[in-house]
Amino acid sequence: MGRRLGSTTGLTRRQALEAGAAFAVLGFVPSGFAAEVKPLAPPVLPSDPGIATLPVRLAINGYEHDLTLDTRTTLLDALREHLALTGSKKGCDHGQCGACTVLVNGRRINSCLSLAAMHDGDAITTIEGLARGEELHPLQAAFVHHDGFQCGYCTPGQICSAAGMLEEHKKGWPSLVTEDLTSQPALDESEIRERMSGNICRCSAYPNIVAAIKDAAEVSL
Repeated sequence: MGRRLGSTTGLTRRQALEAGAAFAVLGFVPSGFAAEVKPLAPPVLPSDPGIATLPVRLAINGYEHDLTLDTRTTLLDALREHLALTGSKKGCDHGQCGACTVLVNGRRINSCLSLAAMHDGDAITTIEGLARGEELHPLQAAFVHHDGFQCGYCTPGQICSAAGMLEEHKKGWPSLVTEDLTSQPALDESEIRERMSGNICRCSAYPNIVAAIKDAAEVSL
């Protein structure tokens, strides 16, 4: 005789295991089971304000989108879940891998760390907005030419980050490896690697990524 799980369900341990195995195979819960086993509802505190929403206008790739979003919605989730712009990838969701990198007013950011409501009216560019019609952006063309990807999951973030990085270099911004802070730093391999260090490629296609960025840097963007 199996040990009873408790008076609330009236099921033995064996019955519960058999039922669980059946549900896994069949993929559904038979009618009436919910009446026997009722999941506990999460507690609601008196101070819980509930879900707050906010109207947000996002200007993405030259088009304006009016959304009403949960105030906790990240820019990345707004792009992927609300606008179906899935080029920006969710990797770590902690700002550590760079797969979600987009451009906001020309600056590269990790969209998983930024709330959508913070960017009302900002000009946002995702990987979908870099090409000019059928003409690839120089970075996109360079990544294809140099095979700067393998699985491709990090590639949208790599390209968007590189686009922002090249603009930073054009403006003369130094990096941690820049030797002379008073002159335009040469965009050599060490500079590119340092400036792109926030974007991780788990396939380790870094040599080809660096080569692609170096080629694109020679083209007027």
